[in-house]
Amino acid sequence: MPETVLPKTVIQRSRDRARQRLGWIDTAQSFPFAGNFDLTEHAHGVLMVNNEDIVDAGHGFDTHQHQDVEIVTWVVSGSLVHQDSRGNSGIVHPGLAQRMSAGRGILHSERNDHRRADGSPVADPVHVIQMWIPPDESGIEPSYQELPIDAELDAGALVVVASGLPRHRNDAAVGLHNRYAGLHAARLQPGRTVTIPDAPFGHLFVARGTVDVEGSGPLEHGDALRLTGSGGQRVSAVTDAEILIWEMHASFDRRPSRR
Repeated sequence: MPETVLPKTVIQRSRDRARQRLGWIDTAQSFPFAGNFDLTEHAHGVLMVNNEDIVDAGHGFDTHQHQDVEIVTWVVSGSLVHQDSRGNSGIVHPGLAQRMSAGRGILHSERNDHRRADGSPVADPVHVIQMWIPPDESGIEPSYQELPIDAELDAGALVVVASGLPRHRNDAAVGLHNRYAGLHAARLQPGRTVTIPDAPFGHLFVARGTVDVEGSGPLEHGDALRLTGSGGQRVSAVTDAEILIWEMHASFDRRPSRR
């Protein structure tokens, strides 16, 4: 249910994230993720995973299963090949809004393939942010959705990437099966400004560049701002920057996590 909370702002610096380099992947985790962690226990609002991965060419996540989770994948640079057991396939690239609802169970893979569709080789890594929130109901039908939003992002405004909030019904690029959460993104040139939405819980992540947040100061690539009972702060780009902002009107009820 929606909650009333006391105002609080916490900065998480990039250096304070859990980081691992495991052969073909360099990963940094804003919340405890690997191992036997209860993802809901460490969540902020309803955001329980915010992983930033650098995946080498020719590698990736082989087929694996998820259940009862909404997964939003945001590519900063490079491209990622998605395939799942519902027959969905495609290339996730910068400027593409993408959401997979695992529902009662889905198998999928995500890889930085070593060759493009035209047969030319891929040498560059893919830089990707993956975020997880819960659905409102367990056991729903698995589904997949994507939509290019490059033009909207290039305008320099805050764009509704994925949302289940009723007020975003006609604005979101892709939907979420969670009526209390929405993800916004912005590509900002130096000096351009956007405003953090008001919400009981918010999470701002700097995917690229440096920004200055009113009342909090500079945030650089990999830094995050966790907002509780706050919003309305102006975010100004210091360099070319890309930011992701979760607007959340609920938090977890401490039910066991499902993955």
